[in-house]
Amino acid sequence: MDEPAAARMTKSEYAYASVREKILSGEFPPGSVLNQATLARTIGISTTPLREALRRLMTERFVELDAHRDARVTQLSGEEVRDLVELRRVLDPMAAALAAERRTKDDIAEIRRSVDEQRALPNDPSLQQLAEQRRFHAAIYRASHNDLLVDALDGLWDKADRYRMHALAEGRSSAERNERDDEHRLLAEHVIAGDAEAAADLMRRHIDASLSARSARSLLHGDAS
Repeated sequence: MDEPAAARMTKSEYAYASVREKILSGEFPPGSVLNQATLARTIGISTTPLREALRRLMTERFVELDAHRDARVTQLSGEEVRDLVELRRVLDPMAAALAAERRTKDDIAEIRRSVDEQRALPNDPSLQQLAEQRRFHAAIYRASHNDLLVDALDGLWDKADRYRMHALAEGRSSAERNERDDEHRLLAEHVIAGDAEAAADLMRRHIDASLSARSARSLLHGDAS
């Protein structure tokens, strides 16, 4: 985490970002027990903002909290990621279609900026690369101008990051990454052109081929192909 970004955070936000980063990187693997007192000392904060951060991570299902003030990193669940994919398969196409119908000039400018800046994730992505890809999808979501839909999709995206990392740990080819990049660019074109039907159809196929979908297949059936 870069220092300028950390300086702008509250202590709770800093703790949240630090613990989330350690979980995503594998430093805190699934099943790890996190003693709050020890973790607070390691991060360099008091236990109060740490508890706030852990409660936030609990809502995203990154950790479980028990009565003994310890936290445990949750196990990856095939059922959970299957549920995430099922929801996104409905909500993401809806957001893309609404974005094609409602996008403003500012929305179009942000979609163009974000699709130019992001690339399909490599097998060992940085948090910055995760954020860049999220920025593109978030630009599509916000262009729908449906606040409840945006909130729902933001929450699903938070929960799915661990499954993206899980799928990437098994690797994917440069050809697959190029295909995802082409889909992103074509999706942006459909939204900007106002083609709601094409945007929704492509987004549905994009979710079916997503890292989360690969993770679901792997966890449920032992097949990430």
